[in-house]
Amino acid sequence: MGRITQKLQVPRVVATPAEVFINTRPDTIAVEEPLDIRVNGSLFRSITRTPGQDIELVHGLLLAEGLIKKATELSTARYCAGAVGPDNKNSYNVLDLDVLGAQPLPLLNSGPSCGVSPTPKPQTQWAITSITPNAETIVQLPEKLNELRKIFHKTKGVEAAGLADLDGELTLVREDIQAENAVNKITGHLLMERRIPQSPAILVVTEKVTYEILKKAAMAGIAGVITTESVSSMAIETAQEAGIFLAGFVQGNKFNLYSGEVAKN
Repeated sequence: MGRITQKLQVPRVVATPAEVFINTRPDTIAVEEPLDIRVNGSLFRSITRTPGQDIELVHGLLLAEGLIKKATELSTARYCAGAVGPDNKNSYNVLDLDVLGAQPLPLLNSGPSCGVSPTPKPQTQWAITSITPNAETIVQLPEKLNELRKIFHKTKGVEAAGLADLDGELTLVREDIQAENAVNKITGHLLMERRIPQSPAILVVTEKVTYEILKKAAMAGIAGVITTESVSSMAIETAQEAGIFLAGFVQGNKFNLYSGEVAKN
């Protein structure tokens, strides 16, 4: 627990037309560890994540899956005392949660045999407040987030999510080996701080925006999502239906606008 990066000695290979050179050099890598999440005694999810901020992560995950709407509904969160590693110490990789009134969802969900399930819709408990951000603000946010990515600058191996206000100020940043986990840590933090539904804000992510990431933003009442990468068709459809601002390929002074409008001045 608490190991976010790990230092290794690795062979560095340089290939030239004449010869291949190999030498050993230090490398700092991002740690990825498993986490079993149990809800009311039953296994709910098995994921991998960057250790740290696990409590925020599970709050955000349970919010996105509709198991909780308030932080107080997660009454207890504790690491399983019996989950020990080779050193006979707690691995902190099994988390037991007591959720008031929750019936855990299956680990794997299956649709009807041979049928096509309809596009799911986030079951939010509030309307999204539509925003019209300034285009200049949007193009500046990825670089602002990049400056605050401490783990990434050490390892080049993690994704990030940041929450910004409409003036372009980043108020919260989280990093993880998985982009969805970073978003869960953002929304979980907001839930624990009783800041949901979130006042007009923009979620900035460094990975492709899928339906799952868009759903997490919607469940937290976040009005805008932007990424330096691509967005999926389901993410676009969901954003348009929910009234969420969505922009992709935010690079340099350009971006693709998939949902919502921008202020030109």
